Amino acid sequence: MIAQPMLEGLPPNDATHVMRVAAPRVAAQRISDMISETFDPAEVAVANFERTENDWVVEVYAGAAFDPDRLLEMVEIAAGAEIASTVTFGDVEQKDWVAASLEGLAPVRVGTVVVHGSHDRDRVGPNQIGIEIEAALAFGTGHHGTTQGCLHAIVDSARRGRPFPRRVLDVGTGTGVLAIAAERIFHTGVVASDIDAVAVRTARANAKANKAPGVRMIHAAGAGARALSEGGPYDLILANILLPPLKRLARPLRRLLAPGGRIVLSGLLSAQVPAALAAYRAQGLCLVSQRHIEGWATLTLAVDAGRPLR
Repeated sequence: MIAQPMLEGLPPNDATHVMRVAAPRVAAQRISDMISETFDPAEVAVANFERTENDWVVEVYAGAAFDPDRLLEMVEIAAGAEIASTVTFGDVEQKDWVAASLEGLAPVRVGTVVVHGSHDRDRVGPNQIGIEIEAALAFGTGHHGTTQGCLHAIVDSARRGRPFPRRVLDVGTGTGVLAIAAERIFHTGVVASDIDAVAVRTARANAKANKAPGVRMIHAAGAGARALSEGGPYDLILANILLPPLKRLARPLRRLLAPGGRIVLSGLLSAQVPAALAAYRAQGLCLVSQRHIEGWATLTLAVDAGRPLR
């Protein structure tokens, strides 16, 4: 999963520099994506703030790692020279800049699911499923298009009149938000894994804090771990990672899928959809639906009845 969890003891509250730039929503997301995926989250924090519906501000906080020239170049690549010309740089007092970056993040609402930080706890309605996630970056709080796409796929699975999945697998769980959402919606057991041991600890704590006892977090690389196969086959598999690992996981994920089950893939740029589909079609899967949010794609796949398992 692309989501970046807030690591234990990180990031340090020693930020002394800030970069700000205003841009339309999609351009702002591209700027924050590029910067947050380039820099170590322990050194650089990125936050998006909504001023109006299509007017956002991107703020970048850092200490010694602050590189104005590199940041300016990234803004130009992501949003063009005109927006890059409006970038401003400044100094900030030493403070808890992680908390500051989270204060402006509005809750993410997908169906009855509301993903929020502790500062928005009181904005969850009585008939909504509130999932409280604290993270150093907007990714971890559900704001990224890939996370939103997967949340939509989970909610859609509950709406279509099909039986709720009895077993769910979340590969590359990150903060655990998708696993928690699945457990809270389907009221079933969820196995969640991540290659990052710190992410697993963070996700485990998030599941506990969000009263999702049916989520079992596992530290595992890929989908070949015995703990994953023992929990299957799965009626719903979620894999929000990136294209290269998704392609490598096509065969092992297909083998973990129960008859009639579905696989949800994300972490894909819209232009990467054909490559992802080719890998999974080779394993006898076909496209059921796709959703595109801010240039990112989420695919829902099912077994093609006319294609045998390879």
